[in-house]
Order: sequence, then C-alpha cells, then structure tokens
Amino acid sequence: MSSNFCDAIVDTYKTEYLRKPTTHDLHRLFEAHEERHHLPGMIGSLDCTHLVWKMCPMEWRGQYKRGDHEYPTIMLEATASQDLWIWHAFFGPPGALNDINVLQQSPLFLPERMGTAPYVPFSVNGRTYRRGYYLVDGIYLTWSTFVKAYKYPTYEKEKMFKTAQEAARKDIERAFSVLKGKWHIIDRPFRQRSLGTIRNLVYACVILHNMIIQDSGRAIYPVHIRDPVVRPSSHRDALPEIQDEETHFRLRYDLTEHLAGLNLPHLQPNDDEE
Repeated sequence: MSSNFCDAIVDTYKTEYLRKPTTHDLHRLFEAHEERHHLPGMIGSLDCTHLVWKMCPMEWRGQYKRGDHEYPTIMLEATASQDLWIWHAFFGPPGALNDINVLQQSPLFLPERMGTAPYVPFSVNGRTYRRGYYLVDGIYLTWSTFVKAYKYPTYEKEKMFKTAQEAARKDIERAFSVLKGKWHIIDRPFRQRSLGTIRNLVYACVILHNMIIQDSGRAIYPVHIRDPVVRPSSHRDALPEIQDEETHFRLRYDLTEHLAGLNLPHLQPNDDEE
C-alpha cells in the first residue's frame, strides 16, 4: 500500500470504522455477547500483538527489541467483539514494553476519564454495574473494567467460568489472525523507516478489515448512530472507579454465579480436570 492511499483511507473513514462504541453499539454488543458467550455486560476482548519492524533505526533498536523476538517490534493494542470487529486500535508503543505499559499510554479509557463516555449499565446476578468490561489475560491489572479467568480454580463453578472466559477471549486472537492473514503487509517485517507512515498503514488495514465485516453482513451493529455531543468534564474522572479492585472481584463472582445458574453442558469441567 502506498502511504498516500493509507493516509486517504484513515482521513476519510476513521470516524466510522475506528469509532469507539456508542450507546447503540454497546446495547447490541451486550446482547450479542450474552447470547453467544453467556456473559452479560461484555464489550469485547482486549490484548496486544507485536508487529515486526525490520528497518527500525539502529539508535531505536534498544527500546523496540526484547529478548524473545529476533527483530525490533511495534505493539498494537486492540479490542474486538465476537464478530471480529476491531473497536479500539492503538499502535506505536515500542516492542520492549509489556501489555500493562501499553495500557498506561493507551486512550482506551479516555472517554471515561473525560466524562464523555456513554452511560450503559448492565445487571448480573441481581447487581447493577455502571459500565461494561473487557475480557483479558492474567497479565492485566485487577480493574473493574477487566474480567480475568481464575488462575487456580478450585470449585466446579470457577472451572466453568475459566472455560467460558478463555473461550470467549479467543475473539481478539482470531481478530489478530484474520487481520494479519488478510493484510500480509502487516504480517511481514515493515520496511519503512518512518513510524508515522507505518502507523497509518496499520490503521488503514484495521479500517479495511472492519469494512469487510460490515459488507459481509456479519457486523453486530453495522449502522453508526452517533451519541449526542457531551462536553468534557474535568470533574468526572472515572479512573478511581475503573481501577477499583473490589468491583473487579465482585463482578467476576457475579458472572461466575450467573454461569453456574445456567448449567450449560459444554462448560462442565471434565472429571479428570484438576
């Protein structure tokens, strides 16, 4: 792809195809994920992937390379729903960072911090929560907006939840696989030396990926209905609520009880499972 083509794609279509979920989007995502994964309030899954930057300038290689990768890499943080639509893409952090370092730079929760995020609560196990959540792996922090699997499940209901969470979290892994498989230019080492050029190339591929999902009719909510404009409020920083560990554990408990009450056969642990 030429840089001019990528710039034109991003400038023209980013508002629609790189948008954050609106109120209408969130309602449909909640419904679709509860129907598919039996998890009320789920927005999608969050993870990072490394993209190889073979032509990284020599003076930058120390920060873009880590021991488990042969070449320097650039990280892409993304969230995806079960239709593989990518709702959030943040590209550019050096590959030497881990997922938590990337999250600390990410604009993922910027609307909540600015007080402009849509208010879409949900209920599970008789309790109401202010905002939806993302499924994540064990490296992420215990925030109220993240749901992780039990590291060492003891009871049957905990094992059931671990099975359901890990199965649903594959949505983001599948999205990365499809994105790289369809656009081989991001699956091969980048030959560009400009980080800005590479960034627009990656975002253009994400936009085209979402366009294809919409055109195929697989999008959970293909129509972009904008929310009313909300003026940012410096007095409504939701970061303390987002980082609340108590809500994190209470939410996981309620989801565990919810799944246990459904008694789904495919989530029953095997007899030989430890």
